[in-house]
Amino acid sequence: MWRAGLISALLLVAGTATAETKPDTPIKVLIVTGGCCHNYPKQREILETGLKARLNVTVSHLYYDPKPGEQATRPKLPIFDNPNYGDGYDVIIHNECAADESDPQIIDTVLSPHQKGIPYTGIQSSGHGPQSPITLTIAPEAHAITQGLNGWTTSKDELYNNLTTFNVTPLIYGIQPESSVTADRDKTFTVAWIHSYGPKNVRVFSTTLAHNEANMREDAYLDLVANGVAWASGRLN
Repeated sequence: MWRAGLISALLLVAGTATAETKPDTPIKVLIVTGGCCHNYPKQREILETGLKARLNVTVSHLYYDPKPGEQATRPKLPIFDNPNYGDGYDVIIHNECAADESDPQIIDTVLSPHQKGIPYTGIQSSGHGPQSPITLTIAPEAHAITQGLNGWTTSKDELYNNLTTFNVTPLIYGIQPESSVTADRDKTFTVAWIHSYGPKNVRVFSTTLAHNEANMREDAYLDLVANGVAWASGRLN
C-alpha cells in the first residue's frame, strides 16, 4: 500500500467529522479497492456482504483494475484525481495497494478528504513476515470494537512488522509461532488499532490482517471490521 508514511498494508476505516450518524439511518460506506497484489474484486464483495450482514449500511465502491502492461504498483486509482471522493459518506474503507506511488500531488489528493475531516492513521511498515498462521491476542484494555471478541488463530497470512505507530491505541496483537524465520517466532506486533485525529477528534480504525480471501471471510475478522465501521461512525461507544 502507501509508502512515505501514509497507508502501508492495511485496511483502514475512517469516520467523518460529522459523525455521529443517526442510529435509525444507514451508515454510508465507501470502499476504495484496487491496485497490486491482491484479489480486490473478490475482497470488495466479501467486505460488502459481511458489512450488510452485520450493520445497517449502504455501500458504494471506487475500484480500479490495472490494465495489461500497466505497472500494478502504481495503479491509476479513481481517487488519484478527485480530491472530493469522500463527499457524502460517513465512513471510508481503504483497501488499496499502490506500493510504488510517490507523486506528491497524487498523495495530497488521496489525503484531501482526510485533511477535511476524514482522517488517516500515520504508520510506517517496511515489510512483513512469511505466509504463516497468526495467533491473535485481544489487548487487555476494554474497548467497544473488541468487546465480545476472543483471540483466534488465522490461516496463513502476512504479519506486518517494523511497524511504528503514532499515538494510537492497540486493540489486537499478533505473533507467528510457526514462522519459517526462526528469529521472528517470539516477536509480537500490533495488528489492529484506533486513533483520534485532528481538532474534531474524528475516528480511525486500522488493521493489517487479512491479505487473502480465506482470512477475510472469517467471522471474527468481519465482526472486527463491522465493529470498526460502527465505532468510526459513532454508532458504537
